Amino acid sequence: MSQDSGHLIAVDWGTSNFRAFLVDAGSGECLESRRSEAGLRSLSSAEFPHYCAAQIDDWRNEGRVPVYLAGMVGSARGWSEAPQLDLPVSASDLANHVVAAPGLENAWIVPGVKTVTADRVDVMRGEEIQAFGALAMSGEGTALCCLPGTHSKWVQLEEGRMVDFMTLMTGELYHAVRFHTLPGEPGRGSDTFDEEGFEQGMQAARHSSGPLHALFEARSRHLYAGLAAAQVGSFISGVLIGSEVRTQRGIFSDATQVQLVGSSTLNALYRRALEKEGFAVQEIDSDNAILAGICALARRHEVRSATR
Repeated sequence: MSQDSGHLIAVDWGTSNFRAFLVDAGSGECLESRRSEAGLRSLSSAEFPHYCAAQIDDWRNEGRVPVYLAGMVGSARGWSEAPQLDLPVSASDLANHVVAAPGLENAWIVPGVKTVTADRVDVMRGEEIQAFGALAMSGEGTALCCLPGTHSKWVQLEEGRMVDFMTLMTGELYHAVRFHTLPGEPGRGSDTFDEEGFEQGMQAARHSSGPLHALFEARSRHLYAGLAAAQVGSFISGVLIGSEVRTQRGIFSDATQVQLVGSSTLNALYRRALEKEGFAVQEIDSDNAILAGICALARRHEVRSATR
């Protein structure tokens, strides 16, 4: 089947959400997007091709528009397992190891990345595309990326290759502490961001006793230091984001700039913590990074396919 080289479809499919983008392959411009909460948790393996086709079929031009799928869709719990490549990894390496998505013609699942060493084991699915997209958007070959989320990623790229990354369970731990622990109990009734509570949390994260003590202070400060119930959630967020950024500052002590790749809400919180630790911040919207990363991969995949 011939390709429709004018368009491509980028799909970011995670545990909780499905996002699809019709993209102008030349400019990288998003022409249309669709989103739902039909993540991996809500579908069986057999349902993936049918659900995906139903969402994007009118974009496909009878299958000539290629589809690239990134995220947990390529895990053992997803549509079909794609490999996780060992570091270092380039965008070309990802393109060389895409996996055909069973049940949907001209659709490709992007591999993930892993690092396995004597002292640390880590895995990634989805954020690798955003990191390479951010790198492409910056026009640089070297960067340090922070990708905040349920499982925040810090990614180090050198000369166009991902050379290291680290996962921090910041978002998931925030939810667990706020909704399933005694210190978080007073904050369960308010979702409003409180700047003072967040700043107190970031300051508590700097204490030498570490984040395990600082998190408990959500309770003790509420009892005896005037931390209002409506401030508790923001305090916990400040502790965890502050601890994450402070730890990474210790690892990347010579870094001056961070590419912050995320949603506007999370980017605003992380910017506060990053600037407090002396990082200059270049903000990049996560959707734009996904599109740029998929376009970079698709160009390499087309070249590889043409040379076979």
